[in-house]
Amino acid sequence: MKPTVHDIAAHAGVSLATVDRVLNGRAGVRPATRKKVEAAIEALGFVRDVAAANLAKGRVYSFVFILPANDNSFMQALRAEVQAAAERGRRERMSLVMRDVPAFDIAALVLALDDAGRDRPDGVAFVAIDAPEVRAAADRLVEQGIAVVTLVSDLSGSRRVHFAGIDNIAAGRTAGTLLGRFLGGRPGPVLPLAGSLMVRDHRERLEGFGSVMAERFAARAILPVLEGRDDPVETGRLVQEALLAHPDLAGIYSAGAGNRGLIRALQAGGSGVRPVVIVHELTGATRDALAQDLIDGVLNQDAGHEVRSAIRVLKAETDRSAVVAAQERIRIDIFLKDNLP
Repeated sequence: MKPTVHDIAAHAGVSLATVDRVLNGRAGVRPATRKKVEAAIEALGFVRDVAAANLAKGRVYSFVFILPANDNSFMQALRAEVQAAAERGRRERMSLVMRDVPAFDIAALVLALDDAGRDRPDGVAFVAIDAPEVRAAADRLVEQGIAVVTLVSDLSGSRRVHFAGIDNIAAGRTAGTLLGRFLGGRPGPVLPLAGSLMVRDHRERLEGFGSVMAERFAARAILPVLEGRDDPVETGRLVQEALLAHPDLAGIYSAGAGNRGLIRALQAGGSGVRPVVIVHELTGATRDALAQDLIDGVLNQDAGHEVRSAIRVLKAETDRSAVVAAQERIRIDIFLKDNLP
């Protein structure tokens, strides 16, 4: 059974009126009480009924999602969540359009943002490439009064209103801690992989990873970062070359996608002791690899939560209302072979 506002009030020990004021961003609630209500919302997993609110107001919200078009399994899952939200939107008085751009293509992303602005939607959510041209395009949308949310990967110094994604530095630090502990005293270097250093989420993950390795496992040699552009073929080629060049390779941290290629390279690696491997995103390929002991751990983010969070924030910005911070915090899940869902 889904939690209700009555459950929140009981859990927090406050009145229904107080819960209503917090949910709708109205004044008259002490900071300590607001924190209690937000904690209850998070603990109960409460999600507001957007459909009822929109029906009551009799308006239609228009949002545009701009996503990279490639065969990155996580991005495919994200696309599926946006499509599902678009279908629900018909019942919730919300028009949601999804537009594709080539992955890691700055010019194409800038063009898509500018095109979206000409249609004057209420809000735009997009997976950012961290570049000055993209920042300027996002800020042009804001100057037109269009709410902007970055999704999965953030945009430095922009005027976006919200980032719907995990704390990527924390994710990288978590990966470093896991890898370092799994390796124990095993000798050999560690290989970091990225999709592209053009995107902030990959850079931040590697920053967090590197800081933990330097702090806690300083004796471990770290090889230069390889960029597979989230392409399984290119990633597989890079890993195969690294395995040949470093027969003592002890660990691999994959901060981006392309993990199908990584897994194929590990399968072809021969009968020697394979490296300890930590990757991101629980997909069909990484799930199977965990089950088959080809990799050791997966850090996952919930694509559905990110899409729903982006929509809630865009709607709140359109209505000039507050968001409930606890609802928009994206969790980092850690999966091993033993706790696969």
